Amino acid sequence: MSFSIKATIRAFVAPECTLMCPRPLWTNIVRELHRRGANRHEAGVFLLGHESEGKRVVTGAIYYDELDPSAYESGVCILHAPAFARLWSLCRERSVSVVGDAHTHPGASYQSESDRKNPMVARAGHVAIIIPDYARGGPDTRRLGVYEYRGNHAWTDRSPRVGGKHFFYAGLWS
Repeated sequence: MSFSIKATIRAFVAPECTLMCPRPLWTNIVRELHRRGANRHEAGVFLLGHESEGKRVVTGAIYYDELDPSAYESGVCILHAPAFARLWSLCRERSVSVVGDAHTHPGASYQSESDRKNPMVARAGHVAIIIPDYARGGPDTRRLGVYEYRGNHAWTDRSPRVGGKHFFYAGLWS
């Protein structure tokens, strides 16, 4: 029988969490998205990691413009097919998978029609996080838009503002 104090504490701190990210990593991701968007345009990232027993843990990240240098040219995040080939190759090399994605919006963290119709990974269960205000002001998880893809362009809102307080957890016990 394996025992983990961290897992035990996590069960009390974030019992319903599906996607977890260590706080220092999440802080760096948010800061980097803010830097890449320069308060002028959206910026995005694929969250890489591992999935086990329905829980996903973020262990790294790859930014959209690292996969496609023209990803932000229109002002919104657009990736072309070769970027996904690079992404899947990178995942194989690092022995990780895409456990979610995140991108910034200029205002509130609600899904746009384009976000709903064009998931970055169109697989049921994929989690997309929207960070408001071009990620200005840091990694406040209470203001995030968190959306779980159900398939066929349908999403479930898992954001803290609608009761999904523990769906995404970025903290010490990740």
